[in-house]
Amino acid sequence: MAEEAPPLAVSKLDVAYGGIHVLRGVSLEVRPGEVVALLGRNGAGKTTTIRGIMGLTPPRAGQVVLEGRDVTREPVFAHARAGMAWVPEDRRIFPNLTVVENLEVAMLPGRGGRAPWTPERVFAEFPLLAPLARRRGGTLSGGQQQLLSVARALCGNPRLLLLDEPSEGLAPLIVRELGDAVRRLRGEVPVLVAEQNARFAVALCDRGYVLEKGEVKFTGTRAELERNPEIHERYLAV
Repeated sequence: MAEEAPPLAVSKLDVAYGGIHVLRGVSLEVRPGEVVALLGRNGAGKTTTIRGIMGLTPPRAGQVVLEGRDVTREPVFAHARAGMAWVPEDRRIFPNLTVVENLEVAMLPGRGGRAPWTPERVFAEFPLLAPLARRRGGTLSGGQQQLLSVARALCGNPRLLLLDEPSEGLAPLIVRELGDAVRRLRGEVPVLVAEQNARFAVALCDRGYVLEKGEVKFTGTRAELERNPEIHERYLAV
């Protein structure tokens, strides 16, 4: 029997902005049921990796494969239709729509026979959002907007969730809520999270990749990341 293709396989990705080469030969994989952390200091290439995977900054070389389908040269909307959901660092919710309207506008049919994500299911998963259902997005705090951004991505019933710096600037209560939700989601939606907060990311990931200057310097399990002080000192310390 042929081995099932992983949700995401990235091979030798090169990305540049104009004449500036930002990523060089980045390879990574997200397997079913995993949370995978993309770690590194500010400017290491984490966000650029996410943008390259999503097609927002088209790669100059390399390959992005989603569940066996090569999407490298496809436009951003095709990545989304194929099942990638991206939660950007700046959230980009609709400020004039209510919380429930933000969720409804993103709804897509369920995939692969899975139970679809609906506003009702989202409110059960994110109890901090439920009392805010009729509030406009622009009136929410930054942390509430971040939870809404993740919840809205889920309403597209994705095959893969990409989170870019999800904990930045959030209150501890929201960070805990977000981390708990990601852990609960892992069995249904594999997650790739780019995060400068190494403590937060390592605590919730199954495996991690450490970037420096656009190259993968280390990859390992959560246990390997936790017990390797050299990695923290050389590549993750602020």
